[in-house]
Amino acid sequence: MKIKQSQKPLIHEGAFLMSLHAFLKLVEIQTKLASLFPFLVGSLFVFYRYDTFRPTNTLIFFCSMFLFDLTTTAINNYMDYRKATNEQYRKQKNIIGQENIPEWLVITTILCLLITATFLGIWLVFKTDMLVLVIGMICFAIGILYTFGPIPISRMPLGEIFSGVTMGFGILFLTVYVNAFDKNIANLVWEGKMISFRADLLQILEIVLVSIPCVTTIANIMLANNICDLEEDIKNNRFTLPYYIGKKYAIYLFDALYLIAFFAIFVAVVLNLLPKIMSLALLASIPVYKHVKLFNKKQIKSDTFVISVKNLVIINGVISAILCLAVII
Repeated sequence: MKIKQSQKPLIHEGAFLMSLHAFLKLVEIQTKLASLFPFLVGSLFVFYRYDTFRPTNTLIFFCSMFLFDLTTTAINNYMDYRKATNEQYRKQKNIIGQENIPEWLVITTILCLLITATFLGIWLVFKTDMLVLVIGMICFAIGILYTFGPIPISRMPLGEIFSGVTMGFGILFLTVYVNAFDKNIANLVWEGKMISFRADLLQILEIVLVSIPCVTTIANIMLANNICDLEEDIKNNRFTLPYYIGKKYAIYLFDALYLIAFFAIFVAVVLNLLPKIMSLALLASIPVYKHVKLFNKKQIKSDTFVISVKNLVIINGVISAILCLAVII
């Protein structure tokens, strides 16, 4: 009598676990320089400008910020997987399809990251003040709505603005604020039925100016990605900024954002917000210009997208190194 072979189990061996390799790809760990540099520049700037540094607050903020950054990327990959109309993209290009990760496991991972980041954020509020809660809630809302909801921000011509401002300015400002919340930069007080807010506009503008290189270089990572993915995004009903302004003008904007970054550095040095030695950071325009010329010639995801990441590292790496030197001497 012929014995029937047993059927394959419906639940494979790794159904309840996600490998470290799959997790790191789900959260795109290689892209996290975009959040690390605003944190690093902010930490060095607050020490240079205000001569203060609170290690505990800084560590709590870093962990909360970093975990939430991982959360938003995981949400982004999950929503791209769910909303993709191209089956080839779902199975071969999206990490969830590539690694056969169960959807419930992705959702559980997202919730764990989000809950931990939220808990750390609330702890930080108790160590600082209510302004951290308000700004944190706004950043969390933008991060979640970036890819979640009926009309995600990333599928509109607003992704570059929100990613640049939220990460480039938001992270840098909060890094400064959790260390110098008692330096009268801004203050939010809730007493009974009254909520009062005060801010030193000049100090806020100073932080905005210092954050511009982070804002523009982070925005350019998103812009470069959307330029390279333009045709594929259209197939998946994702209409980003390059779709609306055209590829030609999107490339012009890509170039202009680097000019704005270097101009901001120059102005910050002239206004004595950054040390005179920061003028040396303008030399970074030489390799950045070479990279920009290459990107202008061809926009291929596997070949030239990395240029935007290299430029972010060059510009913000030089700023961080010089600020570190200024703090030491």
